Amino acid sequence: MLCSHRHDPISRRDALTGLCAGFGSIALAGLLAQLAEANGGVLAAPHFKPRAKRVIFCFMHGGPSQVDTFDYKPLLARDAGKPLPFAKPRVQFAETGNLLASPWKFRQYGQSGAWVSDLFPNIAELVDDLCFIKSLHGSNPAHGGALLKIHTGSDTFIRPSMGSWVSYGLGTENSNLPAFITICPTLGHGGVNNFSSSFLPAWTHGTPIGHAGVPASKAQFEHMTAGLPIDVQRQELDFLKSLNEQHSMNNGTDAALEGRIESFELAFRMQASAPAVMDLTDESEATLKLYGIDEKKTENFGRQCLLARRFAQAGVRFIQCTHSYKWDQHGDLRNGHSTNAAEVDKPIAGLIRDLKSHGMLEDTLVLWGGEFGRTPTAQGGDGRDHNPHGFTMFMAGGGVKPGFSYGETDDYGYYAAVDKVDVHDLHATILALMGIDHEKLTFRYGGRDHRLTDVSGKVASAIFA
Repeated sequence: MLCSHRHDPISRRDALTGLCAGFGSIALAGLLAQLAEANGGVLAAPHFKPRAKRVIFCFMHGGPSQVDTFDYKPLLARDAGKPLPFAKPRVQFAETGNLLASPWKFRQYGQSGAWVSDLFPNIAELVDDLCFIKSLHGSNPAHGGALLKIHTGSDTFIRPSMGSWVSYGLGTENSNLPAFITICPTLGHGGVNNFSSSFLPAWTHGTPIGHAGVPASKAQFEHMTAGLPIDVQRQELDFLKSLNEQHSMNNGTDAALEGRIESFELAFRMQASAPAVMDLTDESEATLKLYGIDEKKTENFGRQCLLARRFAQAGVRFIQCTHSYKWDQHGDLRNGHSTNAAEVDKPIAGLIRDLKSHGMLEDTLVLWGGEFGRTPTAQGGDGRDHNPHGFTMFMAGGGVKPGFSYGETDDYGYYAAVDKVDVHDLHATILALMGIDHEKLTFRYGGRDHRLTDVSGKVASAIFA
C-alpha cells in the first residue's frame, strides 16, 4: 500500500549502485519502482480503489465570476443597484459599491436542470456530465497568494504543487514522458512555483510546454541538446555519468544533482515519444473542429485541450491547460468575460466529449475553475472585484456524480454558505478520487511531515458517484 512517507529519500545514484546497473540502461519506470520498494512503497498501489487515473485541470487565470457563469442568483437581478444587505468582508482587495446584476441570462439545461449563463452555450449542453461545486472558498484576495493556494495548498510558503503530489503518490504510467505536464503556464502570480516540486523529488516537478507568452501552436518542450545526433547525446550523458559518480563518491548525495541527471535522461528518452504525441496531423478534421482548432478565437485553447487528451492517452498523470491571464474584469465585465468564455467554451466541451468518445472520461478527472470568484457588488461601475469567499468550480468524469450540484453561496453569491468547501477540502477530494488518503500522503522535510492539505482537509464524498 502507498503509505505515509517518513524517510529521507534514497538517492538515484545509491539506487543505481545497489542495483549494479548501467546509468543509461535503466528505464525511469523501473528505477522508480526500485526506489518505491526501498522507500516504503512511495509509488506502490493507491490506498484504496481509485475512481480516476489522471487529472486534466483547465485553469482560468484571473478569476471567473461565479454569479455570471454557473451560480444563478435571481435576487442579484431583483436588487441590482441596492447595497449588499449584509456586511462585506473585513479585508477586501478593493472597495466595491452596490449590487450589480449579471449582464447575461441564465437558463436551465439537461435532465439535471442546471442553471448556466449564456456565456457557455457548449458547456451548457453537457451539464448532465458535470458536477458543480458552488461553495468553494479560499484565504487570499490577491492573485499571487490565491494562485499558490489553489495550486499548492499554501498562500504563504513555497510548497509542492497539486500535480507534483499526485505524481509523487502514484508515479508515472509512461517512462518516456513526464508524470506532470503544464501547457502554456502563467509566468506571473507565482509563476513556476505553481507547478514546482519544491521539496518533493525533482522528477515530480511540472514540465512546461511553452508559457503564457507563446501561442500553443508554437509551444514546445525545451531541450538543451536538441539538434545533436542521438549517439553524441548518449556520449555526453555517459560522460556526465562518470563525472557525477566521481562527485558522489567524493562528496556524498546531492539531491539537486540527482534530479538534474534524472531530467537529462528523461529528456533523452522523450525525443522518441513526445514529438508523436504533440503532432496533431493524424487527428481528423472532425476532431480539430470539435475543439475549435479551425476557428481563430478558439484555436489556441482548443490546441491545449487536444494536447491534454493526447498526453492523457499517453500515460501522463496530471496535465494542466491555462487560459492566462484574462479573467480579471475589474471593469468592462461584459466584453471581457464574453471574449474569455468564447475562447474556452467550445474547446472544453470538445475535450469532455472527446474523452467520452474514447472511453476515457470515466477514469479521467476534468477540473475547471480559477483561483477565486468575483464580488456580486460593482467595481468601477461595470466590473467586479476579487472574491475568495465564495466561488464555483466544476468537475467531470473521474468518478464524480454527473448532473450534480454541491454546496451553495448566499442569496447574492458573496459567501460560501451551505456545505462549504475549503481549498484544502478540494485537494483532499481530488486525492481521494485518485485513490489516495490525503492524511497519509506525506513527506518529511525541515523536521516535520508535510502534505498537500497541511493539517486540515475534509473529503467531499457526497460528490462521488
